[in-house]
Amino acid sequence: MKKITITAGNVTAQAEVYDTPTGQAIWDALPIEGRGNTWGDEIYFSIPVHLQEENARAIVDMGDLGYWPPGNAMCIFFGPTPASSGNEIRPASPVNVWGRIIGDPKVFKQVRSGTKIVVQKAE
Repeated sequence: MKKITITAGNVTAQAEVYDTPTGQAIWDALPIEGRGNTWGDEIYFSIPVHLQEENARAIVDMGDLGYWPPGNAMCIFFGPTPASSGNEIRPASPVNVWGRIIGDPKVFKQVRSGTKIVVQKAE
């Protein structure tokens, strides 16, 4: 299983990368750095990967890592967004789910917009 480390300010988490075309494309682009934006309990930032929808999902699970094709963005989901209804986790529009946080994704609640985020292959 491919694993990555995501560092956002003083928050660090491990994640697994799924064996999908989106997962492979992001893996091949690592390491990636960006400045995170928050949207409810989602962090997203543009990455140098340009893909189309691949089994895109309109509702995701807590801890999912998504790729948002309209913004060429990586997304970390750790709770409801402004588009959510009830307890569902709904991206702005469908995303390709390409990985999942290992452990508690709610650690990302500490991260503020503008925080530097580094995604790299785990040691």
